[in-house]
Amino acid sequence: MKPILTVLALFLLLTSCGHTYYVVRHAEKAVASPGTTMSTPNDPPLSEAGQERAQALKEVLQDKKIEYIFSTNTVRTRTTAEPLRSFRSLSIQTYGPLPDSAFIRQLKAIKYNTLIVGHSNTVDNIVNGLTNANTIPADLQDSEYDNLFVIKYKRFFGTRIRYERLKFGAPSK
Repeated sequence: MKPILTVLALFLLLTSCGHTYYVVRHAEKAVASPGTTMSTPNDPPLSEAGQERAQALKEVLQDKKIEYIFSTNTVRTRTTAEPLRSFRSLSIQTYGPLPDSAFIRQLKAIKYNTLIVGHSNTVDNIVNGLTNANTIPADLQDSEYDNLFVIKYKRFFGTRIRYERLKFGAPSK
């Protein structure tokens, strides 16, 4: 009986020694109708499709034990994170518009599951910084909203990093 308990304890230890980063681009943003202007054209809200995608993100991540959420200081990124933030009763921590090496070091110091919401021109920098590789070779296309980048860190005799690119919500158009 004792060897079985030892193996079970070792298995639990091995499977619990890690954390995951989830990186997404903000959901679809609203576009002004022809002949109208937005009050904040450089900081648009989410469109209806974007609001649905933000809900889909919450559904995908609600059981992932997210403990930290990071977003740039724009309406579209904060609103993308809001359903999950509300569900988990967390705060959204703001990072600068360009994720630098200091921000990547800050993320790597967090040993809990974390959501990071970025932009088409910053998601690649975040993912590449977290994977220590050129995982995403360029900025995302303007029409790409359905990617969920998953970077898993497993710690046992060193750190092993596993990367996955998943899809969530309705397919991007």
